[in-house]
Amino acid sequence: MTVAIVVFTRDLRTRDNPALAAGCRADLLVPLFVVDDPLVWDLRFGANRLQFLLDSLVDLDDGLRRLGGALVVRRGAWVDEVVKAVAHTGADVVHLADDVSGFARTRLEQLRARAAEKGFAVVTHPGVTIVPAGELQTGSHTSYQVFTPFYRRWKAALWRRAIAPPKSITMPEGIGRGSIPKLTDLTDQVPGPDVARGGETLALARLRSWATSGLAHYADNHNALAADATSHASAYLHFGCLSPLEVATRFRDRPGGEAYIRQLCWRDFFHQLLASRPELAWEDLRARGRPTGRADAAFDAWRAGETGYPLVDAGMRQLQREGFMHNRARMVVASFLTKDLDAPWQLGARHFMQHLVDGDVANNQLNWQWVGGTGTDANPHRVFNPIRQSERFDADGAYIRRYVTELTDVAEETIHDPPDDERLRVGYPRKLVEHAEAIGAYRARLT
Repeated sequence: MTVAIVVFTRDLRTRDNPALAAGCRADLLVPLFVVDDPLVWDLRFGANRLQFLLDSLVDLDDGLRRLGGALVVRRGAWVDEVVKAVAHTGADVVHLADDVSGFARTRLEQLRARAAEKGFAVVTHPGVTIVPAGELQTGSHTSYQVFTPFYRRWKAALWRRAIAPPKSITMPEGIGRGSIPKLTDLTDQVPGPDVARGGETLALARLRSWATSGLAHYADNHNALAADATSHASAYLHFGCLSPLEVATRFRDRPGGEAYIRQLCWRDFFHQLLASRPELAWEDLRARGRPTGRADAAFDAWRAGETGYPLVDAGMRQLQREGFMHNRARMVVASFLTKDLDAPWQLGARHFMQHLVDGDVANNQLNWQWVGGTGTDANPHRVFNPIRQSERFDADGAYIRRYVTELTDVAEETIHDPPDDERLRVGYPRKLVEHAEAIGAYRARLT
């Protein structure tokens, strides 16, 4: 009897899961998830993402039980626990999804070294991205650093076919299944009050509902801040509750699909770049000099949503409440930190990783670099004026009022930049900096 282990990482689903499908070809399968203590204890892995992860594990366990299996949960150092599971079950092979971060690559290398010692195989599979991260390269055999040519190649690439979920799972007898921990077992932090719940079941239901009402109008509405017209799929894609390939395959030929699929291509683009340059998680792709801003009172005001710029503050407060922020707002708040406050993008990236449910090293850090002027397609002079962006994408101030409650009763014509007497009346702070002056100083530093 052959025994295989599937170690779930960022593929918490039964649909279109190549690692799971491969594992099911053995006579007996152990579906394993390891709560990796070093990762959990990392301060960048906040309560919002932990709660979403635990929700997703509960749902995955339910899905596996419907197939005759169950999720086996272990806690400790990831490599050690996988090796222990191999020894306990007599498994011949470990299957898992390939990933791109430096952390994931180091962990995989350590597992391969232990596998060579112990005499079992480790096989990685696609599934985190649509096109495998190293598959598309430039004519000089390097990773793409400009999106448009990557997008052309990506659209023309031959995608693999989505894989159906297994019909059944047979597990070895006598294996202790363990239990999925509670959030309080892992952290004393409390998630935001409106953080989305995780899991494949909810992900599929939400995506189907949005596709019916929102996909066709995505190109026109995705920048409208108050409309909330985006799919909210990013966290489900990050944890693999949704297969990006299955989503792209289902949507690409539908009305509105091309604009949406382009965003999924951006995700692949950043993953392929990080796979080839893992240091870009915290280092500039293109150096733009030394920023003058640091982690000080101005940075604290930005984190708290107290900058005096209503759109910036609305985005930061949405992050606090939901562990999510509209993509247009993400660009505005990132521009404000890196340009108006001239702070290093790494400060903002770390803060986002602490709070975002969809906090993803590739997407988060490389988007921060794009806005900050140090990354791909980088224009260091690109600036998102927070007042003009507010007037354009939240014209009536509905998004601002939703999150900056002090401004609920402020008139539409002044809500984007309330006068000082109005700010004093409602208890809203004065502007932290004057935008034109701050950007002038920032641009002077670049010359």
